[in-house]
Amino acid sequence: MNEKDMTTLFGEYIKKNPPKESEAYELKFTSGNSLPFSNVKIHQIKALLEVEKGGLYHRITDQPWIKDRLYSYTLKKPFDCFFMNKAKGYVVIWFYKPRQPKKFLKIRIKDFLMLYELESRKSLTEEKALSVSEVLNIK
Repeated sequence: MNEKDMTTLFGEYIKKNPPKESEAYELKFTSGNSLPFSNVKIHQIKALLEVEKGGLYHRITDQPWIKDRLYSYTLKKPFDCFFMNKAKGYVVIWFYKPRQPKKFLKIRIKDFLMLYELESRKSLTEEKALSVSEVLNIK
């Protein structure tokens, strides 16, 4: 399992369980006992905060397309760009454990930053993440 698998599983989950309001997500995967805070990059934190406060404009870049090929590695983009404002921003973490039920921890960006400020460690443990997260049980 890896972050690509997480993206697929999360996409299936969110389509079956759509949020009532707009949300933005940064997905993170770890097979260890903790996730380094540095895995959530500064530009990702900034974008999630912008979504919640002042708004975020983002242009979806065109992906390369290989003509005359049966399969492509890209999906058709839904539109060219978007502006998100006053949506909720989340870091979603999967502390992967083989042969155990899949659960993703959905943490508001403000709570993730609070843990970063308060934590003496340089990484976030699953126990600490559980204290501020919504648990999504993935089938």
